Amino acid sequence: MTNTLVLDVDGTLVDTNFHHAVAWFRAFRRFDITVPTWRLHRAIGMGGDKLVAAVAGEHVERERGDDLRAAWEAEFEPMLDEVRPLEGAHRLVSAALEQDFAVVLASSGKRGHVDRYVKLIDVPDVPSTSSDDVEASKPAPDLIEVALGRVGGDGRAVVVGDSVWDCEAAQRAGLPVVCLRTGGFGEAELREAGASTVYEELDRLRADLTDLPMA
Repeated sequence: MTNTLVLDVDGTLVDTNFHHAVAWFRAFRRFDITVPTWRLHRAIGMGGDKLVAAVAGEHVERERGDDLRAAWEAEFEPMLDEVRPLEGAHRLVSAALEQDFAVVLASSGKRGHVDRYVKLIDVPDVPSTSSDDVEASKPAPDLIEVALGRVGGDGRAVVVGDSVWDCEAAQRAGLPVVCLRTGGFGEAELREAGASTVYEELDRLRADLTDLPMA
């Protein structure tokens, strides 16, 4: 059976979490709503379909949800040129492929953004998901399930992420999860959310590829 590596993208392979938090802050301010950036950062990794209600309440989602998501996209777009891969991203994916892992990127980002990140990481042949592929984003397990389908995930698999939302999605999909601290979440909270191991950097994870938990 093939081992599958299901990789989150934002905050795990590319350094975008704080850009997203600022973009959401500015999007809310367009409608005279102030959500503290610390609260927004805590929600990054959750899909945009859930984030508005999570940080500002169901009434804001009902009244302004789609407008806020459009505003977020407009605010984030100018920041795309600043986005860089996290150190070791290309090396991790390349090593996993060399070791005969099936690798798939499970992102809830916009398709255009995901395609851009794939080019930045320089892994053009690795399949990926986007928000276009599911109705419910993380922490729902849908993206992980779609990602597994992209690589014919009939063997063992592990999820790699950076947020508590990745942990919850992995658990709901019935898969183990390991995490990076690169998204800004603390080790203790990631472990409490279900991560079996928490790494400071991608190269340390790469060194442990053959020892990752699989289910």
